[in-house]
Amino acid sequence: MSNKIATIEELGGELPPKGRLMGLDLGTKTIGLALSDVERRLASPLDTIRRAKFSTDAEALLKRAADFEVQALIFGLPLNMDGTEGPRAQATRAFMRNLRKLTPLPFAFWDERLSTAAVTRELIAQDASRAKRAEVVDRMAAAYILQGALDRLSRLG
Repeated sequence: MSNKIATIEELGGELPPKGRLMGLDLGTKTIGLALSDVERRLASPLDTIRRAKFSTDAEALLKRAADFEVQALIFGLPLNMDGTEGPRAQATRAFMRNLRKLTPLPFAFWDERLSTAAVTRELIAQDASRAKRAEVVDRMAAAYILQGALDRLSRLG
């Protein structure tokens, strides 16, 4: 498997039949992580990495991926509402270009428009406190992103 940046469709053709995928919600202050089951049916929130500098962030991220024998990384791509790429999407692509030099894992993007808003609405509906929402929203957004990609992969079957 190469570490090229792929579409979900291309990635699906490269993956072994079983193995975990990791979803990432890359923010300016944190990186939310989520993990799939080995059958790639369900995404679960995993962890939040507090951002420091690229090398530290990458080391923490790749350690978590190795701990769970992750087969590929699914990065949320924060597109603008009209589908164009702004500064956050460009920063995500730059992070991936740099990370690609450090790991053989393949990557794919998943459109993450409104993922944080959807997760926040759900947490509010569950009456989660503002402090609790702040604590879990990044990893839950990563799970939301990853679940979308898993659903797409299952439809490709």
